[in-house]
Amino acid sequence: MTDSSLLRTILRIDGWSTAVFGVVMLAGGQALSGPLGLPTAWSVPLGVAMLGGAAALGLIAGYPRIPARLGGYVVAGNALSCAGQLVLAFAGLIPLTGWGVAFMLAGAVVVAVFAIFQLVGLRQSLRAGGAAVAA
Repeated sequence: MTDSSLLRTILRIDGWSTAVFGVVMLAGGQALSGPLGLPTAWSVPLGVAMLGGAAALGLIAGYPRIPARLGGYVVAGNALSCAGQLVLAFAGLIPLTGWGVAFMLAGAVVVAVFAIFQLVGLRQSLRAGGAAVAA
């Protein structure tokens, strides 16, 4: 994989997985409410937000040259998402079950891994030739 394609590929994978997560939260939020303890009042807005995030990731990955600033925003967004999921898992803000806590922890790990790979891809692209990643 070239320096420019790593960031683009990870953005696309992140976008598709975020879209799938958003659909699951919207379509299955009510069914998952009991096993996870995640109220539907949380899962529906979360699903909508995830679909919006997925669209943004797809747009960023589709740029002929990905601006480094946008890559940085994605890394920061995933880091904040990881932190938010950890807070939800342990702060008692919502009545999560054991499965719900595991679900939040798994989500935190996934977005942390995406953030790490995106940061690596961003740094490689910057070292390879400037502020934007070429297609």
